[in-house]
Amino acid sequence: MFALRENRMTVVAGAACLGVFVLFVGLAIVALLSQTGGASDDALFDAYIWRVTRFTLLQATLSTLLSVLFAIPVARALARRPQFPGRIWLLRLMALPLGLPVLVGALGLIEIWGRQGFLNSGLRWLGLAQPVSIYGLFGILLAHVFFNMPLAARLFLAGLERIPAEYWRSAANLGMPSRALFRFIEWPVLRGLLPGAAGLVFMLCATSFTLVLTLGGGPAASTIEVAIYQALRFDFDPPRAIALSALQIAMTGLLLLLLRHLATEPEEGMTGGRTVRRFDGASRIARLSDGTWITLAFLFLGAPLVAVLITGLEADVLKLARDPAVHRALLTSAAIALASALASVTIAAVMIRAAATATAPRHATSLSHGFAGAIGASTSLILLVPPVVLGAGWFLLLRPFGDVARFAPAIVVAINALMALPFVHRILAPAMATHAARSERLTASLGIRGFDRLRWIDFPALRKPLSMALSFAMALSLGDLGAVALFGSQDMVTLPWLLYSRMGSYRTADAAGLALFLGLLCLIFTILGTANDSRPEGRKA
Repeated sequence: MFALRENRMTVVAGAACLGVFVLFVGLAIVALLSQTGGASDDALFDAYIWRVTRFTLLQATLSTLLSVLFAIPVARALARRPQFPGRIWLLRLMALPLGLPVLVGALGLIEIWGRQGFLNSGLRWLGLAQPVSIYGLFGILLAHVFFNMPLAARLFLAGLERIPAEYWRSAANLGMPSRALFRFIEWPVLRGLLPGAAGLVFMLCATSFTLVLTLGGGPAASTIEVAIYQALRFDFDPPRAIALSALQIAMTGLLLLLLRHLATEPEEGMTGGRTVRRFDGASRIARLSDGTWITLAFLFLGAPLVAVLITGLEADVLKLARDPAVHRALLTSAAIALASALASVTIAAVMIRAAATATAPRHATSLSHGFAGAIGASTSLILLVPPVVLGAGWFLLLRPFGDVARFAPAIVVAINALMALPFVHRILAPAMATHAARSERLTASLGIRGFDRLRWIDFPALRKPLSMALSFAMALSLGDLGAVALFGSQDMVTLPWLLYSRMGSYRTADAAGLALFLGLLCLIFTILGTANDSRPEGRKA
């Protein structure tokens, strides 16, 4: 009876989270639609929209392919080399681009790949007349791989580290070569994670905005997100913006539906919790291959960040550190990041648990499967609703109640929490599924429920993915500029908004110093969230 009541409460809590989620997004869209009588007749039929749609699909598809193809060998190399020197710092470095403000990352890439950057300076020194241009499609692809490859690699690595130690022992006893190991042990895990990771990266690239404006190089490299921004900011045509958002949702939704049908859930193997030891990385070819991929990843990710560090140190760092405006912005950013991250992780955990409970074999129905599907779809589709749309809608809703700045902190926290939800969901869902497969029957037979189960069973096993999800959400919120750009005021200035303001006023030295502060703060959050990454899952002290 107690178990039945607990399951019912779990499902109700998940339904409540889903309802609040849908209500928050729906009210914003309704507020925008209510501003005019109807949609623009030519919202989706002019040549410009079709051109940006084609470019959006092209750059998102190419960015996803490059990110995933780069991430798989990097994840395999890290999984096969669990103890090489500096592994923990490489993992923290791979978590850093996700939380970096886009402007900061773009600045670092320009310092390396730009016309006056390190690479082109070297090419000119070699006598090459045609330098590499970072602007246009090449720059957009480069930046998307920089920001999204580490995310895909960490998702793949987490799956590979959950492979039971017994699999590797059996493979070693059978003398399986490296190709067979990949085919029968690693690929089934990667195949189950691939649709979700690829869909997430595709949506991030399809909804890219700041990177396209910074590195696009002109109207020829515009995306649907840019067209949405122009419809709201310059034309103030909300129905057109909603129509464009609907086109974006339909376009990427079809892809997600296809990927969902292609996805295969890997069977969770039972394990006795032995220390994981792989036997497939001892050959010279394996060591050379793994070292090459790890080195390439380190240089590709580390060089732009080092460039940001160098330009930041050239600024008057001590003066910025004593600036009261920087102190207020730092405290505001940290408070918003912590609140939004806690909200996002809590909502994701409750919704994942509710979906698993509703689809349990004993009481699964078509309604419960629909409920679980709605939860999974909602965490993906939120990426397709631009923050500028949510912010503009809530700005219009709150304007009749007086000064909108009074509600700014709550709205910004809510938007950041929802924007982090897809990342948090993809980190927690596989880990919680694996944990449930290994512990659900035992805890049920022992009658361990409620807080005791959370304290003694769930939290110790899920501490690593929870800390990783929390750090990702905090870093993502810390680098947000979209929501703050609409609701920011003198009373609520974050570090990204202060950085943007200093850049807009041509105070480039201050902007470089603030970019350094943001990078260091993201690194601190990353270190806190990856404190246990030096030991893969399944390893014991």
